Amino acid sequence: MFLARVEGNLTATRKHPSFEGWRLVICQPIAGDGTPEGVPQVAIDSLGAGMHDRVIISSDGAAARKAVGDEHSPVRWIIVGIVDEVSPGTTALEDAA
Repeated sequence: MFLARVEGNLTATRKHPSFEGWRLVICQPIAGDGTPEGVPQVAIDSLGAGMHDRVIISSDGAAARKAVGDEHSPVRWIIVGIVDEVSPGTTALEDAA
């Protein structure tokens, strides 16, 4: 799981059938202080995260495939939480526990 910031929506004229009805967003992994870490990822969003919201994303492909209801889906990332605040000196995983 990673702390990330929603940076945009993804629009596709053609996509895998398992993505029908799912909102796809671009999420930039970030450090606790908000600085970017790594490369942006495309995630499915069922929680309605807004632009620039801090979110927790999971790379558990099995859980994401279960969410979309297709064990052969190419989905990998899913938003599992919207972050209200980050306490200094902690990580997203510690806050979620």
